[in-house]
Amino acid sequence: MAPLPLAGASVLLAGATGGLGRALAAECARRGARLTLVGRDAERLAELAAAHPGAATSRLDLRSPEACAEAVGAAVAAHGSLDVVIDAAGVVAFGPVADLDVDTMEELFLTNVFLPMMLSRAALAAMTAGGTGVIVNISGVIAEQNLPGMAAYGASKAALRSFDEALAREARRVGVRVIDARPPHTETGLATRPIAGAAPRMSVGLAPERVAAVICDAIEQGVDDLPSAAFA
Repeated sequence: MAPLPLAGASVLLAGATGGLGRALAAECARRGARLTLVGRDAERLAELAAAHPGAATSRLDLRSPEACAEAVGAAVAAHGSLDVVIDAAGVVAFGPVADLDVDTMEELFLTNVFLPMMLSRAALAAMTAGGTGVIVNISGVIAEQNLPGMAAYGASKAALRSFDEALAREARRVGVRVIDARPPHTETGLATRPIAGAAPRMSVGLAPERVAAVICDAIEQGVDDLPSAAFA
């Protein structure tokens, strides 16, 4: 698939106010992208917008097809096209399966699987109009090997990886490249905000800035898969 320079590209960034989202916003802006930043927290989104004066912002909860369509529409309205979608939204839960309630399992799959599926679907129509584009979904290293105490979370990320594998084949036919990114544990702060359970002791993770740089390199260099080894 063809490389896609970020300079001048219209980039829709979901989960923009999170630890990785902020790093991706900064890296994309450094490379000259035109940003549309999407998040749920109005205050944090305003702070991020102040750091990127040329960016468009949309305060949306993307856990519905209507909101995903609205986000895509906002990017096209702000910048005239949509070239790249990066989904950095996500939630995590810890603990044995026996301790997980159904609501937690549903939230994991709604945010980590259905949200990127709905956003990818909404983005495809806008991208195919231009005949090119890149969709980046972040499944993470746990999609390569699940772990005890993270079974439901890992299952949601493995489901996303499987979706990306099939989506990539479909989207390639219309000139859209799909990147499944599987970075190792990254110091985004997500593990300190689980929706259930408590995080086990973890080794120091990667800097979000490092992960953001690798993802942006992949977009610009025509890469179509980012296994955990690519972040070493």
